[in-house]
Amino acid sequence: MIDAEVMRLRRLRDIALRTRALGNFLDSESAAEHSVFARSAVACWTVARIATGRLRAHPYLSYQQGPSRLQGMADRLFASLLGVSARRSNRPLSVYGEQLQAVAREVDDVRALTWSPHLSDALGRMQIQIRRLANELELGAHIEAGGPVLPRVIAAARPEPSSSLDELAVEPSWPYLAI
Repeated sequence: MIDAEVMRLRRLRDIALRTRALGNFLDSESAAEHSVFARSAVACWTVARIATGRLRAHPYLSYQQGPSRLQGMADRLFASLLGVSARRSNRPLSVYGEQLQAVAREVDDVRALTWSPHLSDALGRMQIQIRRLANELELGAHIEAGGPVLPRVIAAARPEPSSSLDELAVEPSWPYLAI
C-alpha cells in the first residue's frame, strides 16, 4: 500500500464515521424503528471498518493508527450541530442525503484507485447498499420538501428482492469481469 492509498482510506474512514455520527443523532429523534438513518449509519460503520481493517494490515505502525478521541468528539459535535440545524429547517433527509452522497463519492474514489481485489469487492457491495439508501433518502427528501415525486426517483428507491449482501448479483458490466 502506498501513501496515497493510505490517505484515501483515512479520508474514507473519517467521512464514514462523521456520517455515521450524524445518522445516529438523527435516528435518536426519529419515530420509525427501522429508519433509513439507522440503516445508513450501519452501512457507514461497515465502510469505516473495511477501511480500518485495511489500514491495520499495513506493516508500518504509523499507518495503523485509528481515529483519535478528539476526532470522535469533533464528529459528534459536528453531527449534533448539523442535526439540530437540519431539524430546525425541517429537512433532515436532504441534509443527511448530502452526507451519504459524500460517503458514496469517497467509496467510488477508493474503489477506483485500489489495487486490492478484496478491498474493491467489499467496497463494491457497500457501494450498492449506499446507493440504495441514497435513493431512498432522495425520495424522502422530495416528499419532505413537498415537491413532486418523480417516477424515476420512485423506481430507483424501490428495494430489490434480495435479503442480504451475499445474494446480490454481480453486474456483468464491471471491467475486470470482461477479461
